Amino acid sequence: MTVKPDQRHLYLQVIDKLKQSIEEGTYKMKERLPSEFELSKQLGVSRATLREALRVLEEENVIVRRHGVGTFVNSKPILNSGIEQLNSVTGMIENAGLRPGTIFLNSSDIGSTEEDQRRFSLKNGEDLLMIERVRTADGEPIVYCLDKIPRSILSDSFTHNQDSIFKLLEQRANCKITYAVSEIEPIGYHEKISPILNCDPETALLLLKQLHYDENDRPVLYSVNYFRADAFRFQVVRRR
Repeated sequence: MTVKPDQRHLYLQVIDKLKQSIEEGTYKMKERLPSEFELSKQLGVSRATLREALRVLEEENVIVRRHGVGTFVNSKPILNSGIEQLNSVTGMIENAGLRPGTIFLNSSDIGSTEEDQRRFSLKNGEDLLMIERVRTADGEPIVYCLDKIPRSILSDSFTHNQDSIFKLLEQRANCKITYAVSEIEPIGYHEKISPILNCDPETALLLLKQLHYDENDRPVLYSVNYFRADAFRFQVVRRR
């Protein structure tokens, strides 16, 4: 495993060697790397050189260092999605070549709060359908979903085996979602949701809040989705 000399800085060679070892499965996802002493000896470099390489790998999210515990290989995101493109969670999973699934948790009629009434332009006392589910990719839980739909839009009973809310609205309410206003923020460990998604205590969540509109600019769906940060990577194309 010793680093072979070339013309580049030694720490860059160490970075490439460690990345290669991870790609080849020598070090697997979430596996702890050897100690700095052992790793520097294996690579034939000084600990100072190794530390510089590990610093860069941490910045690139290839590894994660846990104080007092050790250095671990980071999980690769299962799905990459451009956030500028509106797609259902089902569509995201299918685009990654994985099998989408649903773990149904609950659906219930709830009264609308003042914020709901403002968001959907509802009259006081109008009810909402709230749907709570976990979405899976090849059986692995990756997203916790909480969706709200005004009962005036979807008055029929909800079919629990319906994967895509987008398709549900199209088929049952003749309502096609065309755009959404989104807000995304990273959050840490969540006492309720992190265990549902089988997250380690160190695994962050990405919270995506979206208000979806139909072809007539009518707000029809409000979704609060918690994505496992180790499973999803969102990106955006910015142009001048």
